[in-house]
Amino acid sequence: MPDQPIDPTVTGPLTADQARTLLDQAAELQAGGDFADAAVLYRRVIGQPEAAITAAAMVGLGQALYRMDREDDAVSIWEDVLRLPESPSTYTAWREVAAARVRSGDLRAALTAYREADRRAPPADKPEIASRLGWLLKETGERRAAGRQFARARGNAGLPLTWVIIGVTVIVSVAAWSSSRGFDVYGALELDKQAVAHGEYWRLFTVTLVHAPPDFGYLHLFFNMYALYISGPLVERLYGRAWFAIFYLLCAAGGSVGSFVFGGDVPSVGASGAIFGLFGVILAATRIHHPVLDRQGRALVGQLGTLIVINLVIGFASGFVDNAAHIGGLLTGMWLGYLIPPLAAMTLVTMWNRPAGAGPRAGVAAVGDVGGARRTAALGGLEALRFLGVAALVVVLAVGILVGTVART
Repeated sequence: MPDQPIDPTVTGPLTADQARTLLDQAAELQAGGDFADAAVLYRRVIGQPEAAITAAAMVGLGQALYRMDREDDAVSIWEDVLRLPESPSTYTAWREVAAARVRSGDLRAALTAYREADRRAPPADKPEIASRLGWLLKETGERRAAGRQFARARGNAGLPLTWVIIGVTVIVSVAAWSSSRGFDVYGALELDKQAVAHGEYWRLFTVTLVHAPPDFGYLHLFFNMYALYISGPLVERLYGRAWFAIFYLLCAAGGSVGSFVFGGDVPSVGASGAIFGLFGVILAATRIHHPVLDRQGRALVGQLGTLIVINLVIGFASGFVDNAAHIGGLLTGMWLGYLIPPLAAMTLVTMWNRPAGAGPRAGVAAVGDVGGARRTAALGGLEALRFLGVAALVVVLAVGILVGTVART
């Protein structure tokens, strides 16, 4: 950017570089909330011979007017952008028009606009657009098409990770029941507290793969896998496969550390610590971040608190359930759900009103995100806090391992 700002009151044609400089100045004003002054600069640029620059200015002007509660004028300008030659701003204009159509209740027109935006969207934006298309299709009664869009939004290719985990757990648990004459699966994978105290930390995770011996193990395995079957897919839909895997492992570790520090000396088996962690993720994420859920998700969330309480009461009453693992996993999951908003699903706050991203600049100032500099700084700060929160969790788990090791050696 040039060191000296350009005076927008000076008349006469602008060079392309001058126009880009004014776009940058207008974006800075929008970042500071000076929408009226930003609109002046955007108007000064409109009419520049390079169509891409004019389109960027018109998108920015529409966003300034929208923030000044002049939505009808904003939508009219965004629609004018669509009549210009194709440019990076065309994608942004289609998204703005689509969101405006949703706000006005014209869902069919919104579907058309989002489909046009989808054709032009960069890969990083494709899942979000697919999610919006899915909800619009569902609202207009096209449930099968909505399901395809939701699958696109989740990036589903092949089996859900939840099913893979269930399959592996069942195979390993059944193998453990018949391993007495060969390799001792229990001895290698269960949460043996003394073994963990002597450095066998993999047991914090592998405990999820083995369940009680056959006299009680059939029920133990069935109820745990059923709980995973109903909770895992919801977490996977909200956060995506990668984060689901991270959450499952961290919750498994949280449950195991709880058992290691506060549980008895008897080795523990089962995936319930990790599953209680998924319950905690869902409980915190839905209360704090308010993701948009389907009917099945809403039904589960409505019963989740009661389900957790009943299981904890049964655990304390029975005397042989490792409630320390359940509580450790639950607290870990609640902390993660509180820290990290759903990353693969829309929330009620962001569903329709998040400003559209402006695509590659291609030599033109990116103006698609109103208040971009301020918002980027704020989001950067939130990401840093979330990173610190996850780091703090890891530190707490490490301290727990240390405390348990000292107590058991």
